[in-house]
Amino acid sequence: MKNIFFTLLVLFSLISFGQNTTKRTKQFNLESSLAIQGYDPVAYFKMNKATKGKKEFSYAFEGVTYHFATKENKDEFQKTPQKYEPQYGGWCAYAMGSSGDKVEINPETFKIVDGKLYLFYNAFFNNTLKSWNKDEKNLKSKADTNWKKITN
Repeated sequence: MKNIFFTLLVLFSLISFGQNTTKRTKQFNLESSLAIQGYDPVAYFKMNKATKGKKEFSYAFEGVTYHFATKENKDEFQKTPQKYEPQYGGWCAYAMGSSGDKVEINPETFKIVDGKLYLFYNAFFNNTLKSWNKDEKNLKSKADTNWKKITN
């Protein structure tokens, strides 16, 4: 009886993990499961710079794959992935706050606020980081609310 209970517990845990992984990969801004267009999420914090990661230093966290510039950055990410993952699944923070839309980003246009990474659209003379900076508190609050609606 204990073996059956344990087997069922493991089975339900795996099913739940699989559903969460699938949900994340559908919500995140990914290219073939790769986040931030291959940029290193840890480098934003350590170097305050957008740095392209390398395929040989890749790591998948709950279905989302990240590339890292160094093995040290990969190891750091593995310890606390939630600390380094971009907010709003890697979608444009400004768009998430202003309209709740999932808009592509330019990985080199970013801001770290309160230890969190925010990414922004920046193309065709439209740098949304500038608009974000004009009303950050309000937009961040709205973006948090909109992202919760998307992820629930």
